[in-house]
Amino acid sequence: MSSSMIQIGKRAFLLAFAIILTLMIVSGVLTRVVPAGSYDRITVDGREQVVPGSFTFAAAPDYPVWRWFTAPVEVLAAPGNVAVIAIIVFLIFVGGAFTVLERADVLGAFLRVIAVRMRSRRFLLMALMQLFFMVSGAVLGIFEAMVPLIVFVVPLSFLLGWDSLTGLGMSLLPLAFGFAAAVTNPFTIGVAQTIAELPLFSGAWLRIPFLVLVYAIVFLFVSRHARRIEKNPERSPVHAEDARLRRQVSPDATDSHLTIRTRRALIWFAVSMGIAVTFIVVTAQIPALSMYAFPLMAVLFLVGGVGAGKLAGLTWREVGAAFRGGFLNMLPGVLLIMMSMSVKHIVQSGGIMDTILHGAAAYISTHPPATAGFLMYGATLVMNFFIGSASAKAFLMMPILTPLADLVGITRQTAVLAFGFGDGFSNMLYPTNALLIIGLSFTTVSYPTWLRWTLPLQAVVFLLSVVFLWIAISVGFGPF
Repeated sequence: MSSSMIQIGKRAFLLAFAIILTLMIVSGVLTRVVPAGSYDRITVDGREQVVPGSFTFAAAPDYPVWRWFTAPVEVLAAPGNVAVIAIIVFLIFVGGAFTVLERADVLGAFLRVIAVRMRSRRFLLMALMQLFFMVSGAVLGIFEAMVPLIVFVVPLSFLLGWDSLTGLGMSLLPLAFGFAAAVTNPFTIGVAQTIAELPLFSGAWLRIPFLVLVYAIVFLFVSRHARRIEKNPERSPVHAEDARLRRQVSPDATDSHLTIRTRRALIWFAVSMGIAVTFIVVTAQIPALSMYAFPLMAVLFLVGGVGAGKLAGLTWREVGAAFRGGFLNMLPGVLLIMMSMSVKHIVQSGGIMDTILHGAAAYISTHPPATAGFLMYGATLVMNFFIGSASAKAFLMMPILTPLADLVGITRQTAVLAFGFGDGFSNMLYPTNALLIIGLSFTTVSYPTWLRWTLPLQAVVFLLSVVFLWIAISVGFGPF
């Protein structure tokens, strides 16, 4: 197996494997203790959504224990398997292409140029990068297609004297938090407001200041960590794990010279990424095309990486060897992705997904408005553990939350806000979220380390969410 910066660490893999396996077993046990049931479903504009008030209990399906452990393979043939396969192919292509760029020193040369020119303004660079990722998620709803950029930001973090956590804090963290602090995100706000029959993207007057505050909190959290690492690198929770990466990318690098071959390789790769980003921005405005963004990003990453490797002077044999090494490095990550996706598959196969939602709705309906809004937030947090897709969750939950909001006396706009808060931030907490596993797979950061590092930030943002949700309930956040 080749040495690569995005080779997942053995300890990180084993810890993640143990955690997700435990969650698979817990999900399986739930299928034995929670009664099965289902809602009726209808198709609206080509998307399936539940019919409120149609829930009925049903006989438990025949779902043996041994299938809990074959679920990671079963997800490849289950409904929605195209998304799972696309993620796996994406991970393999990005791993292979990145290793080619690494082997040809195209990536290293490019990052050294940035590090030399921005070293004295590194915190400005951090702020701008976080703003870029956060706005991409909050305004355009771009999440999955931006994840590959982590492989550039993490090594840049090393060149600037920081660690892997800082690199994730400049890329994955603001991307996910921006997606959660949505302003015009078509996959959360857009879908939820459409189902709730609200004016599209209405209520931005409250969501914009929330986004600004979240951005400030994320920047202060990550920059404070980075300054602490600058003073004493050994204070990094991943100092030992990052040792190999620090040897590969020297923080003291001062070589900013680019050869003609390297320039050509960078131009080729930049054009490939430019085409990908253009398509992503377009699909963000046309949700029906969003399913093509992820596969296209993977293909263009492959074309850009392989082409750059050739232009930089590698032979086809060297390109093939580098790509094969990157592919092998990503296999542990692929297994973790399959396992994380299997948690939802187990719950659905056991027929209890709708039962969980029905139970939450019944409980919420018995509470006054001030409490019901927060319970909607909590219910979305629970469902987000099983269903990572924001739009899929909206089509499942909003048809139920919308009439429920009318029943308990809060505005539909408040229900949308509660859904958005519950959907997004926990993506960076739950190991069942495939994109979190992908992001960590690009580094040596283990899931427990990530959890310990981000929990204080999550607590602050949770409190901020509660405050804004209270404001929404108090002022009758509307128009209705």
